[in-house]
Amino acid sequence: MPAPFLDRLDHVLCETNSLVSVGLDPDPARTPSPLRRQSRIRQLDAFLGGIVGATRPYVSAYKMQLAAYWSYGAAGFGALERIARRIGPGRLKILDLKANDIPNTMRLLADGVFDAFGFDAITVTPWLGWESLVPIAARPDRGYFVVAHTSNPGSRDFQEIRHGSSPLWIEIVRTVGTLARKSGNAGVVIGATDPRAVARARAALGERGAILLPGVGAQRGDLAASISGGIDRNDRGLLAAASRSILYASSKSDWREAAGLEARRLRDEINDLRAPRRRA
Repeated sequence: MPAPFLDRLDHVLCETNSLVSVGLDPDPARTPSPLRRQSRIRQLDAFLGGIVGATRPYVSAYKMQLAAYWSYGAAGFGALERIARRIGPGRLKILDLKANDIPNTMRLLADGVFDAFGFDAITVTPWLGWESLVPIAARPDRGYFVVAHTSNPGSRDFQEIRHGSSPLWIEIVRTVGTLARKSGNAGVVIGATDPRAVARARAALGERGAILLPGVGAQRGDLAASISGGIDRNDRGLLAAASRSILYASSKSDWREAAGLEARRLRDEINDLRAPRRRA
């Protein structure tokens, strides 16, 4: 019987000694100059393959924002399938879709994301009710991260609505914690730009659930406070996601080397932040 996703995640974090997830979110306007002589789709394949090859030793996961591939049309979906296959086992693959729909549609989505494309996890939202996520939760070997707290200006419109004595987003995190303990495959998305929210999320989530933490790169989230507040008692349970700061560390001929160096730098910085707790 396959291991629950959260156990697989923990195993990968231990094996790689890294909490870093690279966001493979290509922007055609920022393609490194040495690749621009090729066709658009060849540029994309070469860029993604180069980034994965350069960063793989330093990371535990890759997160792909579907919109970045949608902008390439049908060819983008082919590139997404190829890079997921190239990453292969040993590193987790997360599709950032923030999906939510009726259960029948979510079942079809799960079949496509997990079986056809081979992803290990997906991001979702809970706004159609928890029953809408049942087809995803029913796959304990595959994970889902529920978007709970973000930093965009309009996030307060719904996330901060009071639900009893807590904001709505905290109630969402608490429910995900219950689901994580039950099925072993649930986590939450919490932005690193508000480290107090990260610490509150860990307290509400408990030790079993995982946190996907975007915003530690170009968005300049507070890395030290977010790592301290978000990791579990084993100094893991968290994926720190960086995209642009790694992908576009250089636009020149050294773009692969620069991406690898930035991924290694981020891994080492996070591990240094975890070190005092490990010694304690």
